[in-house]
Amino acid sequence: MINLLEYYQGSGENYTSEEIAQALLGSVLVNETPEGLTSGIIVETEAYLGLEDEAAHSYNGRNTPRIQAMFGKPGTLYVHQMHRHILVNIVTQPKGVPQGVLIRALEPLEGLELMTERRKKTGHELSNGPGKLSQAMGISMDYNLEHILDSRLSIEPNKRVIPIKIQSSPRIGIKNKGKWTDAALRFYVKGNPFVSRFKGEISETFGWKSCRL
Repeated sequence: MINLLEYYQGSGENYTSEEIAQALLGSVLVNETPEGLTSGIIVETEAYLGLEDEAAHSYNGRNTPRIQAMFGKPGTLYVHQMHRHILVNIVTQPKGVPQGVLIRALEPLEGLELMTERRKKTGHELSNGPGKLSQAMGISMDYNLEHILDSRLSIEPNKRVIPIKIQSSPRIGIKNKGKWTDAALRFYVKGNPFVSRFKGEISETFGWKSCRL
């Protein structure tokens, strides 16, 4: 099992972005704001493979001030806006290799009342999408370029649940990008109702092997 915190501390281990995208599933993302603390279990991610990936913002070496964070060290937060939604990515590769993982959905864990107040929604609609989870957790563009080990947004080191089954599929909303449109770089916990565009049967354990947190 990949120890993400050691990796972000610079352990020197080598992992692909796809491996890290899957390792993030079951990790607990925490955000502390003046309004209060919120957290959730990551249930869905997408990997973006940088220079060769036509769907990546850094495709073909593109490097602008807006995407500067993608060229940072592993654990750097790349936060950007799309259609007025705030999206959170975590850089996965050594400095200068612009690959990352988009956090697509969370199962809420702590701060449900605050999440509901921010979203004006309840249930699965709280955080079953990348823009939704950012709104629910109070994540803003101010987090861009911060590092996951030093940011208000962090991964809880002592909490983790293990998925029974990780499924993969093409990433959502990727059109006209050649082979990258159909590349299976989206990863999610089977049976978890907080996965975006969820279809199928809800697992009794929401797709987790170990005890719920």
